[in-house]
Amino acid sequence: MTTFEAILRVLVVGLILGAGLPAIFAIGIRLHATGSGEAQSDGTMTPPSPLMKGLAYVLFAIISAVILISILWITRGTIEYYFGVDLFPFVEG
Repeated sequence: MTTFEAILRVLVVGLILGAGLPAIFAIGIRLHATGSGEAQSDGTMTPPSPLMKGLAYVLFAIISAVILISILWITRGTIEYYFGVDLFPFVEG
């Protein structure tokens, strides 16, 4: 049963990082575009929405944090070997 659990964990993480991050990025782009305001066909302007832009920036920050943590996770052995810094002390291995 442990093999099945390991496969399931890899599948879940793959779905979250493989499809989830691009989806969050697309939502952030859409929120940013909505928050920018736009010209209507009759010439009137829709005012910008700081809330929508703020939410977009929060989503972009989440994506940036995941990417940074992922790079640090991949290079954790090298960083610990050369600099003596254990970036993830709560993880054994």
